[in-house]
Amino acid sequence: MKISTKGRYGLRAFIDLACYGAEEPVSISSISARQEISERYLEQLMAKLKKAGLVKSIRGAGGGYRLAKDAAEVSVGDVLRALEGDLEPATCAALHSEDSCEIQGSCITKYVWKKVNESMAQTVDSIMINTLVEMNKEIKKEGQKDE
Repeated sequence: MKISTKGRYGLRAFIDLACYGAEEPVSISSISARQEISERYLEQLMAKLKKAGLVKSIRGAGGGYRLAKDAAEVSVGDVLRALEGDLEPATCAALHSEDSCEIQGSCITKYVWKKVNESMAQTVDSIMINTLVEMNKEIKKEGQKDE
């Protein structure tokens, strides 16, 4: 499976928001500067994340974005699905409908695709955003020690 720019940048932006948005809303411009993603593109990504109920926007002076749920309740899979839609790396008609595959009864590869899809889903659903926030803090601490 190939994750698009939407998924890669959106996940980075979401993790940034989780890292910096604990105390106050985070502006698009600050995420843009830290992540080197254009503000226009970030606005599109945040709209998708907002529609999925993962972020909320705060209007007015000092406004910006915040997580709509605690980072411990949101998985990488949740974020990627909000941005990318279906995450199945291999599509197989036999896995989704009994009638839509002409060779479904004799095709053994459907079991391969089922396992690949299940493995991918299990992996992205098991990585929680708060874990990545903690990893980010550790990486930054180590980087400061090296300086």
